[in-house]
Amino acid sequence: MAEQEKAIRDEGLETARRMKEEEELGLRRVTGPSRFIVPTIALCWSVFQLSLSSWLLLDSTIIRAIHLAFALLIVFLSYPTLRRDVNLPGLRWLGEKRKIPFADYLVAIVAALVALYIAIEYEGLASRVGQPNTLDLLIGVMLVVLLLDAARRVIGPALPVIAGVFTLYAFFGPYMPDFLAFKGVSLSRYVGQISLTTEGIYGIPLDVSARIVFLFVLFGSMLDRAGAGRFFIDMAMSLLGRYKGGPAKAAVLSSGLTGLVSGSSIANVVTTGTFTIPMMKKVGYPDYKAGAIEVAVSTNGQLMPPVMGAAAFIIAEYVNIPYLEVCKSAAIPAFASYMALFWLTHLEAGKLGMKGIPKADLPAFFYTLRRGWHYLLPIFILLYELIIPRHSPDLAAFRSIGVLSVLMLFQHAATRKSKGITAGEGIRRGFLDIIGGMVGGARNMVSVAVATASAGIVVGVVTMGLGGLITSIIDTLSMGNLFLMLLITAVSCLILGMGLPTTANYIVMASLTAPALVTIAGWQGFEVPLIAAHLFVFYFGILADDTPPVGLAAYAAAAIAKSDPIKTGLQGFAYDIRTAVLPFMFIFNTDMLLIGIDSFPLAIYIFIMTCIGMFAFGSATQGWFLVRTRWYELVLLLVVALIMFRPGFFAGFIGIENHYLSYLIGLALYGAIFGLQKMRIAKNSSAVAQA
Repeated sequence: MAEQEKAIRDEGLETARRMKEEEELGLRRVTGPSRFIVPTIALCWSVFQLSLSSWLLLDSTIIRAIHLAFALLIVFLSYPTLRRDVNLPGLRWLGEKRKIPFADYLVAIVAALVALYIAIEYEGLASRVGQPNTLDLLIGVMLVVLLLDAARRVIGPALPVIAGVFTLYAFFGPYMPDFLAFKGVSLSRYVGQISLTTEGIYGIPLDVSARIVFLFVLFGSMLDRAGAGRFFIDMAMSLLGRYKGGPAKAAVLSSGLTGLVSGSSIANVVTTGTFTIPMMKKVGYPDYKAGAIEVAVSTNGQLMPPVMGAAAFIIAEYVNIPYLEVCKSAAIPAFASYMALFWLTHLEAGKLGMKGIPKADLPAFFYTLRRGWHYLLPIFILLYELIIPRHSPDLAAFRSIGVLSVLMLFQHAATRKSKGITAGEGIRRGFLDIIGGMVGGARNMVSVAVATASAGIVVGVVTMGLGGLITSIIDTLSMGNLFLMLLITAVSCLILGMGLPTTANYIVMASLTAPALVTIAGWQGFEVPLIAAHLFVFYFGILADDTPPVGLAAYAAAAIAKSDPIKTGLQGFAYDIRTAVLPFMFIFNTDMLLIGIDSFPLAIYIFIMTCIGMFAFGSATQGWFLVRTRWYELVLLLVVALIMFRPGFFAGFIGIENHYLSYLIGLALYGAIFGLQKMRIAKNSSAVAQA
């Protein structure tokens, strides 16, 4: 029986790993000499990106073109034209997964050259802006078609369909109904805007991908290759495993640490869930809840500064504020969301009557720390570079990668006695780990680069004059009601996010709805800071990762937990309701984003009160505090949550001038509920003792 359970578990782990590999490395598993082609291209890409941060100086447009060319090369060589096998004679190459067909070699080379055209013909294009010649038009159209095909191969049909719809709308706008009518564009203007300038494909998102995001993804890949993922899990288990629901709490902590440098919820699920999901099941969590907890914490990893699923840097560019200001604004919602996850796992453990894992079965804290403290050093270097001298994100990431590379080179040699190898063999292994991390980082970047470039098509079409029209359409649909407009935006983000990577979802929705949120709110006399609008769409784009029926993170977790994917996704979304509430709250309470707040004690005060609001809301949605909640306690918990999330509204309601005092009323009410449940526990214990 034990062997059968192990076989089932191993099958689930293999399925989850395969999903992660398909997302990050492509579908092809090439053998023979050609298997070195894609890794070599990926390695060259990493070397090029590292060179940009150290000694190589190039114009930003040329950098974007080279960045996209590398990505397209890898896509067409790693992903077949069709995901399913094709058995028709003469067309089997369309689904070939064991070798690279000649046709894909040809398409990859053409795609790379087309992407590089803006760099090769840089001066010529600059001299004929707005008047592209026939070759320019041909190359521009080819770039759009090949880029959308690359996006279809690597991230599915959703983004190409959306970009295609916007493209058709650009040409057929004059023939639409009155309220949707648009003056339309010519082929010359479309190609010039989308393919031959930095207003479309080569726009800000691709620039941020090329300058900054690549290095952070590379840093995360190398850290994972070095073995930091297992270290984070062992550290979390040694600290929290012995407490009630310990493995779930360890999952929250380890996924939070992994999320600091990872931009992928699926990668988080597979990295940490491989260990935490079986442990959660072992202490009593049902399979679907174990998977759902891992989904919730891994999805929330993309909220965590400094990387935030690679979107933090694009947000900074769009909002035109320093990167650290984005991290500052995102800090309280992200950390409060994680604290609420700790609370939710505690509530679930209480409901199920669980205990922790015996201390003897857990890794020793100081032993684990002594063996892996060096994994923390590059992260501390990264945070130091960003916060103290305030160096640019790319320079901070570059220096952290340098420190990490030195550690990776010598870590096997330093532990050679325990591994039974020589110092030379240890250094050789370290060097191979560095190469493997660089290759993995580049391959992980493919989806981000292609997604940002493809989303640039949507952005380019919007900037042709659709912005005002979109604002009018949203205003019409919401009937001028700000709450309804926020709900429409949230649902749109969730629907789009089911088929889009987080970064692409954010770019599309930020282009379509974030400016509209600010504008329409202004028409109603309500000021919505631009950063709040952008974080709003970003949050709901992330929540799509665990929204059935397409939430990929839920499928990966379900494969490990051997649970039903839809049930796991629904439960994960139920846990993430607390995250879905936050964006609505910080639109109306910008204190949560620390806008205009520079006092550190006040920031801590707001954070603590926000956490208590999250705890109260979590208890209300789960129907459990210290014991099962009664209906009036549930109502009181929701009141506490409202006070903590909207202190200004409550202060105005009861006539208090200083809205920060409202927090104290909410805190007192929370304490009263705690006292009520304590009294009920004591009364029940007394009744049991007397019986």
